[in-house]
Amino acid sequence: MTCELSDMDRITLAGSSAFQTNDGADYLENNCAEEPTKLCEFKRLSGRILKTVDSVYQDVASVDECRELCLSSPYRCHSYDYGDTGDMVCRLSHHSRATLSDIQDPYLDVPEAATYELSSCYNVSIECRAGDMIAKIRTSKLFDGKVYAKGSPNSCSVDVKNSLEFELRMGYQDIDCNVRQNGLGRYLNDVVIQHHDTIVTSSDLGLAVTCQYDLTNKTVSNDVDLDVTGDIEPALSEEVVVDSPNVVMKITTRDGSEMMRTAEVGDPLALRFEILDPQSPYEIFVRELVAMDGVDSSEITLIDARGCPTDHFIMGPIYKSANSGKILLSHFDAFKFPSSEMVQFRALVTPCMPTCEPVQCDQDDFGGELRSMVSYGRKRRSVNATVSALMDAAVRHRRETTRQAPQDDMLLVQSIQITDKFGFEKQQGAKPKLSSSETVFVANDGQGICVNGLGLIVAGAVFLLGQLAVIAIWTYLWQRRRKQRQFENASMGSSVVPTPTLTGSRADSMCKLYDSGYAGRHF
Repeated sequence: MTCELSDMDRITLAGSSAFQTNDGADYLENNCAEEPTKLCEFKRLSGRILKTVDSVYQDVASVDECRELCLSSPYRCHSYDYGDTGDMVCRLSHHSRATLSDIQDPYLDVPEAATYELSSCYNVSIECRAGDMIAKIRTSKLFDGKVYAKGSPNSCSVDVKNSLEFELRMGYQDIDCNVRQNGLGRYLNDVVIQHHDTIVTSSDLGLAVTCQYDLTNKTVSNDVDLDVTGDIEPALSEEVVVDSPNVVMKITTRDGSEMMRTAEVGDPLALRFEILDPQSPYEIFVRELVAMDGVDSSEITLIDARGCPTDHFIMGPIYKSANSGKILLSHFDAFKFPSSEMVQFRALVTPCMPTCEPVQCDQDDFGGELRSMVSYGRKRRSVNATVSALMDAAVRHRRETTRQAPQDDMLLVQSIQITDKFGFEKQQGAKPKLSSSETVFVANDGQGICVNGLGLIVAGAVFLLGQLAVIAIWTYLWQRRRKQRQFENASMGSSVVPTPTLTGSRADSMCKLYDSGYAGRHF
């Protein structure tokens, strides 16, 4: 006879383990509660539609109109599909994967269909004060990430841990927050809501916030623009080739038809590992795949030491291509780090013969349950060898450039330029550019070697200058000694054979100098 009230439900707790069954309790949800609906993101669930729905609308002109019907429905609409059960038919439901975990087979498998599921919604309000502006954000789902001012992800940010409401304070005179003044009494800034602690993904939102003051009233406006404006500068992308066998790592489109040099956050991409020789007796497996920031020391592990993906929402498992067993692929949506547009991928690749054994990895299913999946991320090893490899990986330096790879392992590095989707004005100043030799990194004999080409050129130039200086000093001393001997011989009345003058070709002059020098020494 105890009644407990909560502002949480299965929707706000989606993706966490906080909601658990209890045989002695009855759980009821309020399906009419108000939720933030200003900025909403829907995720596409391909190949599935719900068997039953709450509302069906006919003669709906577009999928965008169907989306608006879901957001303006009299109940908490969390998913919709359009045109899958009939032309111009829109179906709405209050269900999502978080509320269907206890229902057996709630979806119909339709290859060409898709269900659009509400990910999260945000309401943003701006409080304009005398010395600063405060962006207050309320979300419909527990948020675990960070919110920061665009261009200042480290100096003007707030870490959020499992909260429905959070805020970011930005002072007008605070250099770290980079608030811009546009006219008298008008202040602007760009705010990013980032779900991951390290990288920017397609789930993140960008907000353009404004505070404007006058003598009579105060106006607060906020807007969002997710389009990319302006030209995108191409970045250099290099293939890395190693011996025995020759392997390359490329960043391509999902079908592998095009090599990608630039991308936008959220673009569907693929990481492709390929043995160049189709007749090679080897196959390969991939592990310890890491994405690194092009500016600071930020990095994130995508494939762990076992060969399993650490977060399948960021990068999926490694699998063999249907066209060739010499090609491994992994799909991912383009992401970036807050402080740079350059993302560098680094992976350890090991050849094995005749085939590589896959590893079994656990992955969250649509209902929140774990299911097993196959990833070509390791070869068959003994238990002791596996433990030893994990201990070696644990003590390896995090950012060591001359990183030593295990025997037969190859270290591949590839870079890509990824821009965000927020549509903010481009930051002033030149962007860092990569040298065409930056991605060359080979290690297959257990000894890491890093050669600096510019250093070799400078050392060679210094060496040549030193040789020229030695020759010049020796010539000066030799001529001075010769003149001194001529003077001494003249004083003693001796007859001395005159030294040939430095005429004729340069080669003849050097020969005469050396001949006369040796004659003087053995006189």
